Amino acid sequence: MIYLLSRHARVLVAIMSAALVVMPALADTEATAAKARAWEEPLVLPTYLVNPPDHNPRFYAGRAYQGAQGRVYPYPMIDDLTDERVEKTYRAVYLENEYIKVCVLPELGGRVLSAVDKTNNYDFFYKQTVIKPALIGMIGAWISGGIEWNFPHHHRPSVFMPIDYTFENHPDGSATVWVGEMEIRHRMRWTVGLTVYPGKSYLEATLKPINRTPFIQSFLFFANAGTHSNENYQVFFPPSTEYVTYHGKNQFAHWPVSHEVFNEIDYRQGVDLSWWKNHPEWTSMFAWNYEDDFFAGYDHGKQAGTVSVANHHVAPGKKFWEWSAGPRGVLWDHILTEKDGPELELMTGAYSDNQPDYSWLSPWNRRS
Repeated sequence: MIYLLSRHARVLVAIMSAALVVMPALADTEATAAKARAWEEPLVLPTYLVNPPDHNPRFYAGRAYQGAQGRVYPYPMIDDLTDERVEKTYRAVYLENEYIKVCVLPELGGRVLSAVDKTNNYDFFYKQTVIKPALIGMIGAWISGGIEWNFPHHHRPSVFMPIDYTFENHPDGSATVWVGEMEIRHRMRWTVGLTVYPGKSYLEATLKPINRTPFIQSFLFFANAGTHSNENYQVFFPPSTEYVTYHGKNQFAHWPVSHEVFNEIDYRQGVDLSWWKNHPEWTSMFAWNYEDDFFAGYDHGKQAGTVSVANHHVAPGKKFWEWSAGPRGVLWDHILTEKDGPELELMTGAYSDNQPDYSWLSPWNRRS
């Protein structure tokens, strides 16, 4: 389950399995629960290597990316992929309490690699067992799965790069991993703190974006939470959601049952858009909803899933993306993984409900 909360303009994210929507006896267990802990240890993963970046940065020449200008200078392009598969050792940071265990990879953009509900062994995020990049990121290499943090652009340039990190064990029994960086395109800084508490079955993440420049800067923030999907997987927008929209809010469809052509896909015979299996091509759908705080994905076969809860005044974005159950979706499953199967992303947006709708951060300003 993902909860996005806001306190004093700070965005907080907490994650737990939807199998534990009612947190087990929290009032009774908080006083006696074992402490959460954070630690670091090596993790070996099969990895398809990427050749070193181009020494020559790519200047802007009108390229579009994710519906916006694809300016990447001074980042180099990391777009020379190989078929060489090796066993590579990563520095993994873990957070754990009696209910959940979370793995974070600072060397791959601070991505949450996995999160397991220990009560039923359910991976409530898509767990990659191989690092197999494809050319999807803003400067090239990108992997699926886990949680990807996107600031100030979607699929940010450093999503496949090492970033800063540290971890703390607190006197109250909680534990935190901090990941972040100063991105070099706009010279802004962002930090996400991931916290696990004793006796609580969720992961809380705190977003702190900082404009350390004398200029007003544009930004967006979306957290992409990948989930394992199959013919039993269904997305739930709040009951008051009547419509979904596409990127740029340039088209609409009724939710959950559509009778429209949406993203060039014909749903006019009446299709329930909430089911993963009902989409023949990849698609993005944003909930047209400014009143509710949650959305979810649920696997009816496993009777477990993932929920996002957010203060809609600060984090209104509710979106899902899928490669689809169609032939091109199956192709991309093969490109991005070896045996882990199809993925659906539940995306939570802060300060924006659509992509590429940007917000503004004033000079010397921080949201914290």
